[in-house]
Amino acid sequence: MSKRYLITSALPYANGALHLGHLAGAYLPADIYVRYLRLLGKDVVWVCGSDEHGAAITIRAKKEGISPQEIIDKYHHLNKDTFARLGISFDYYHRTSAPLHHETSQDFFLKLYNKGDEFEEREIEQYYDEEFDQFLADRYITGTCPKCGHAEAFGDQCENCGSDLSPLELINPRSTLSGKAPQLKKTKHWYFKLDKHEEWLRQWIDTGILDGEQHHDPKAWKRHVVGQCLSWLDSGLQPRSITRDLDWGIPVPLKEAKGKVLYVWFDAPIGYISSTRQWAKENGKDWELYWKDRDTTLIHFIGKDNIVFHCIIFPAILKAYGGYNLPKNVPANQFLNFEGQKFSKSRGWGIEQHEYLEEFKDFPNKEDALRYALIRNMPENKDADFKWDEFTDFHDKELADNLGNFVNRVIVLTNKYFDGVVPSASQGIEAALAPAREIIHKITGELDAFSFRSAVLALMELSSWGNTYLQEVSPWKLFKEDPDNPKIKDCMFACLQVVALLSLLAEPFIPFTAPKIRKLLNLPEIRNGSLQEALDKLDRGEPALAPGHKVGQPELLFAKIVDRKDDSRLQIVNRQKEKLQGVLDAEKGPEREPIKPAIQYDDFARLDLRTGTITAAKAVPKADKLLQLTVDLGSEQRTVVAGIAKFFKPEELPGQPVVVVANLAPRKLRGIESQGMVLMAENDKGELAFVSPEKGWGNGWTVR
Repeated sequence: MSKRYLITSALPYANGALHLGHLAGAYLPADIYVRYLRLLGKDVVWVCGSDEHGAAITIRAKKEGISPQEIIDKYHHLNKDTFARLGISFDYYHRTSAPLHHETSQDFFLKLYNKGDEFEEREIEQYYDEEFDQFLADRYITGTCPKCGHAEAFGDQCENCGSDLSPLELINPRSTLSGKAPQLKKTKHWYFKLDKHEEWLRQWIDTGILDGEQHHDPKAWKRHVVGQCLSWLDSGLQPRSITRDLDWGIPVPLKEAKGKVLYVWFDAPIGYISSTRQWAKENGKDWELYWKDRDTTLIHFIGKDNIVFHCIIFPAILKAYGGYNLPKNVPANQFLNFEGQKFSKSRGWGIEQHEYLEEFKDFPNKEDALRYALIRNMPENKDADFKWDEFTDFHDKELADNLGNFVNRVIVLTNKYFDGVVPSASQGIEAALAPAREIIHKITGELDAFSFRSAVLALMELSSWGNTYLQEVSPWKLFKEDPDNPKIKDCMFACLQVVALLSLLAEPFIPFTAPKIRKLLNLPEIRNGSLQEALDKLDRGEPALAPGHKVGQPELLFAKIVDRKDDSRLQIVNRQKEKLQGVLDAEKGPEREPIKPAIQYDDFARLDLRTGTITAAKAVPKADKLLQLTVDLGSEQRTVVAGIAKFFKPEELPGQPVVVVANLAPRKLRGIESQGMVLMAENDKGELAFVSPEKGWGNGWTVR
């Protein structure tokens, strides 16, 4: 058993707000696990922080017309505050712009550089934007992906097919700064010799063996994590550039490297170390115990797009440096979609974390309602989908009808039959609680295995068991027949024990609700080791809630969304659905006029459509909508009266190609004989445009 745990979550880029997919990927799972470890009394430190370097930051800064520093300050504080409001309980949330992080990253570079065999220098050709007079980082180059044909692939990755790319692989590359095709220019960079670490990395990932010893159980790793790593290894590892020509980042600490910074994927994972160092500095701890002591278990929580960096590249850097622990597990989640589609800020498809908190500000238990819905649909082993209808069902049917209902019934009945005092029970009650014990062990087992969706289902199974047991005994019926029936005491005693255990077991998942349950039970606040103490009591046959203890008064834990008497919560959810429908409607565009009834070909063939050119145009007196046009049909000139004055000025029209219905019977309009009709297209706004051939087509030709 480990003496201590160091937990990390992927550092989010400080170039924008985070959406629900980010929360479900690397932060909510880690929070559940860390809270669980704390409940067991473990020595655990959870670090994270803002990733504040790299091209993504400078691109956003240019887009908003402000400095990179303003960008990172804005989003660092927004994301840090939003995490806290959602109960994401980091021990330390650092910044990669901090001096300590710069120092730590440069130390790593110099240590590996001075070893002499970990880096190689290369003079390479790199894309350069001549208009902006700078080399282009990978993210400053877009083009067509050579593997899937996606037209907006970046120079380092195609976000459509997920392929890792180099800028030179892109088809028709262009600079995101000038929009022009970049030129190749020579520059020098340092490469980490990742290929020299391939043999031990393969053994470590495939068998769990490191330096001849069993480091971890590879069967405990998710299959898609191991599969992605082995696929990379099978393709053969290559030296990887760890420097960039960029004016924003950590300077490469070499005299000959002026104007170059460390590649963001070299310095970002080192941010876990600098965050731990800063935490230790502020709390009087020894940071090296958490990174270098063999009795520490290191776990990385990430999304699947970061697997290779955390399972191959960063471990290789740590081992090359020497003395650091490697992760015992990397339980990467897959992606969360939103109502059947990928999150897209540009389309307005999805909801960001801070937006949810603002738009659900009048929704009771908004934090736990969201956490629970995300856990119930967590993308642990395959991509998942967040749906507002499921959000409603999870809240009403599971949180309200199951957990909330059980807790409320138990507190109400205890106050009704025993004045709120926990009754004593007969000796046979232990057997009645046996199924609950099994479910509790199931919950902890799933948590140990990083199966958080299964764990929360087991939590609901425990509450469900309590509801079923209470219903089967029906103490309210027994009380009517005999208020002194011992089964009433046994039932209420057993149910109160389950509620007490639920107040602890629920805390990793719904940490805003668990203290409310504790308050209903009149129990002290949860502290480190509280669950372990309760489990130890359970193993010794001691109650979690002792006879004679007085509970509080009942209070509603979850107000249902679908409520005939109060639809305020349903309105909040419905507004989200309406917003998405608005996106779809806008993309679909306005409704078109229905197609008219079918005609026969002969009907169409009777129309004589000819190309022509307007040679003159003038307003029709006392007619705001009409213009008198003179149209050259090649063999003759025609006068056509058209209702287009609202959209075209007479002086603009000479030379305009048109299509005319040439065999339409003449008719008089405002005293002028109109000898045909000019074809026009009309959009949903009533605007008109000429239906016409290309200029220079000629006049009098048939349109078929």
